[in-house]
Amino acid sequence: MAQDENLRVKSKPSPELTTTSQSMEPPMSKISTMIPTTSWFTPKRLLAIFCVINLLNYLDRGAIASNGVNGSRGTCTEDGTCTSGTGIQGDFNLNNFEDGVLSSAFLVGLLVACPIFASLAKSVNPFRLIGVGLSVWTLATLCCGLSFNFWSISVCRMLVGFGEASFISLAAPFIDDNAPVAQKTAWLAIFYMCIPTGYALGYVYGGLVGSYFGWRYAFWVESVLMLPFAISGFFMNPLQLKGFVSADSEKALAPETVSSEVQVTDASNGKDESLSLKEEFSHSYFRSKSTTKIFDQFSRFLNDMKELLLDEVYVVNVLGYIAYNFVIGAYSYWGPKAGYNIYHMTDADLIFGGITIFCGIVGTLAGGFVLDFMTNTLSNAFKLLSVTTFIGAAFCFGAFLFRSMYGFLALFSIGELLVFATQGPVNYVCLRCVKPSLRPLSMALSTVAIHVFGDVPSSPLVGVLQDNINNWRTTALILTAILFPAAGIWFIGIFLRSVDRFNEDNEHQVSTVESSDTMPLLQEMTGETSASPAQSQEC
Repeated sequence: MAQDENLRVKSKPSPELTTTSQSMEPPMSKISTMIPTTSWFTPKRLLAIFCVINLLNYLDRGAIASNGVNGSRGTCTEDGTCTSGTGIQGDFNLNNFEDGVLSSAFLVGLLVACPIFASLAKSVNPFRLIGVGLSVWTLATLCCGLSFNFWSISVCRMLVGFGEASFISLAAPFIDDNAPVAQKTAWLAIFYMCIPTGYALGYVYGGLVGSYFGWRYAFWVESVLMLPFAISGFFMNPLQLKGFVSADSEKALAPETVSSEVQVTDASNGKDESLSLKEEFSHSYFRSKSTTKIFDQFSRFLNDMKELLLDEVYVVNVLGYIAYNFVIGAYSYWGPKAGYNIYHMTDADLIFGGITIFCGIVGTLAGGFVLDFMTNTLSNAFKLLSVTTFIGAAFCFGAFLFRSMYGFLALFSIGELLVFATQGPVNYVCLRCVKPSLRPLSMALSTVAIHVFGDVPSSPLVGVLQDNINNWRTTALILTAILFPAAGIWFIGIFLRSVDRFNEDNEHQVSTVESSDTMPLLQEMTGETSASPAQSQEC
């Protein structure tokens, strides 16, 4: 005992090492006291920035579906009179199937990149990953305007999806972290409100820019608008997600701690060999780390995937979302053309855009606020999802039965209002039925699933269906009927045992993220009030 006491006296660590070791695994109560001296961000500013980025993402999707950008093929009558085509379809002479494939091409990149970015979030700061993704998106939209045939624009659209993947996977968890407790679903609803709003603005934007300046300019303007947000991802203070802790302390601790132990042994033996032993340890440590890093990440990814796929609540929620997205995806792409052909709408882009803007904003916000009012539980979320989808489907189905354009617009508006109310609740379930460290992968897998089985096949399949039956009204009715199974699947979720797992990672943080001066925003704000008592206790 005396010898151990002597060792402790002789091997007193440096102040720097003491600071490092003390910060190894800070409890969550103490993280709130570490406030960056410079932070421009507030939760509301973060929400506003993410909303604008999401709006631009979906404005791009709406623009490529608009008649002004998408255009139409050239036609020839029996007497030999021909009219030239317009937009992308006219310039590249695409049939309906190829046109539908073009709308889904960007999703290929999205599907490949989503799991990659979600997995990287455990080793790279998520905020920086968003910056990388938006940079790829900016370059890809610029190249869309420079494309010269079907294959070149298809590749560019794939890269657009690749760039969007990081944002889609990581934005919602950031918002969930920093939203006020009583308004979690409302904040998510505000964010997801940008989906229908972006689509709608895209119809209008694409119609105007495509008609007056040409379809290529629509993509070039999008690229310019996104550029400041892509740059900001690299220069703004990175933020930290709940369920992830900074790896800085671990990186500093590993070699330095062992170095300290070596010096303790040397001091007790009267030798000075710490330098050579430190170098030997450093080489072996980093060599071992590099050989196992890839295997560990892949193994962790497989375990996380298994945990998600065995979660009944998560699976049921995503299955309903797939059926829902199959319809919404085809609506968003073929809606203006269907309206033009069924009801002879001369301004189909503007009409559909106006309806979607109003119904998307009001419906999505209403869904979020209603769930918060009901008390935002997973069971209540499923109740809201099933009821609003079923009633909304009935109104949309009845709308396409009307011969009058005004009757159609009235019923379809009510139907869209109800159908869009699902956006906040469905993503709330995706975030809250899993533990925080799985949220990026949860959102990524959900995105992959709803696109692979939802709107990726729906646009070309609806195009094939229309080519065969040549009746837009019948095609629209068949498509709308798929919303009823979606409501039924979500109805099953009401009876499943569901647990909100948002706080599971509070005590034991196992995931590390390479970052510096990063933390959730609300902790930063509350830290100002809690810093003084905590620091006085530590002193």
